[in-house]
Amino acid sequence: MIAADSSSLSAYFKGESGPDVEQVAGALLAGTIAISPVILTEMLSSPSASRAMMETVIDFPLLPIIDGFWQRAGEARSRLRSLGLRAKVGDALIAQSCLDHAVSLITRDADFRHFAAHCGLKLA
Repeated sequence: MIAADSSSLSAYFKGESGPDVEQVAGALLAGTIAISPVILTEMLSSPSASRAMMETVIDFPLLPIIDGFWQRAGEARSRLRSLGLRAKVGDALIAQSCLDHAVSLITRDADFRHFAAHCGLKLA
């Protein structure tokens, strides 16, 4: 399994190019893509979302939330903020979903680099 962030999924569905879009396409082809519940919410709440995109992402496997998730996500975000680094709540939740399930994250959002450097998140 590999997780995809809304930045890369949106780029894929818009027909954009880039290494992350190629990774999304490969994961879709292989049937190995998964998303966190936060990503599903982000994708479905986009006012510009196409019907085809919405119907596709709703069928992606979700990374389940496991016991202690909220605490671990808060601790990871606190760690980054104590270092003076940007750490949005949504990004902390996405990163923690990936950490809990030991899956890499496909993303073009540079904010996740802090979670990779200081929390152990693996970026694809």
